Amino acid sequence: MANALDAVLAQYDKNVTSRGNGDGMTQEERLKKYFTTYLPKGTKSGQSRVRILPTPDGSSPFKEVWFHEVQVDGRWVKLYDPGKNDGERSPLTEVYEELMSTGKEADKKLAMQYRPRKFYIVKLIDRNNKEDGIKFWRFKDNYKQEGILDKIIPIWRAKGDVTDSNEGRDLIIELVKSKTNSGIEYTVVQTIMYDDPMVLSEDKGTMKDWMEDETTWSDVYAQRPVEYLEAVARGETPVWDSELKKFVYGDNTTETIGGENKTTTTEEKDPQSTTEVDSDLPF
Repeated sequence: MANALDAVLAQYDKNVTSRGNGDGMTQEERLKKYFTTYLPKGTKSGQSRVRILPTPDGSSPFKEVWFHEVQVDGRWVKLYDPGKNDGERSPLTEVYEELMSTGKEADKKLAMQYRPRKFYIVKLIDRNNKEDGIKFWRFKDNYKQEGILDKIIPIWRAKGDVTDSNEGRDLIIELVKSKTNSGIEYTVVQTIMYDDPMVLSEDKGTMKDWMEDETTWSDVYAQRPVEYLEAVARGETPVWDSELKKFVYGDNTTETIGGENKTTTTEEKDPQSTTEVDSDLPF
């Protein structure tokens, strides 16, 4: 008979493997497991409907995970922080702490781009794309208490556990476009409302599949090796080598953080790199 020890060790081995290279699933499969509130260009408003799934052990469905938000090769990416999450070495946090320690205002300002930030990740069903099965929604913690979680919690307080498979509620997310002072458009979650109580799915087989799906957020969000983080901390651009199936570092990189661009490369880009500034892609 299987026991908890075997289950925990199997889970750990699986996660260690996926952390090394992020190859647990294909790019297409990964994108289907990612829920985004990003509105396409030309669209000023929209609406999404989701159902947050309950956790097997009754714990909070909102998992706290720390990421760095930095530009790599001109693209915004979110890099898993091994320091805050796992108590391991974090090259980007080292740069942050070193800059903060100088006492110089210019260094403190520069340090902000290396600071790890807390995000929440929640497992859900995207009602507009139910055929994709379970998905994950990642969003920032907001110290002003004006973030997405701050819009969801009042519903929880007023209506109880919205994740209940039989009497839970769908959340209705109203989206609008806004602009920065420089004119860059980005998507804002304006409000989050709730629907009447309803069963997760009228189809018992579908509900069983959703409830028993063991995919976790770490299967979806790529976790880069420490060598990758070190290269970014040095201001370099790690390059994905399609033949070696790994990142390469060194002379064929481009300095992008804390310095001017020095060289360019024609190597194939990492297939998990982001393509839109201000879009919250899962990489």
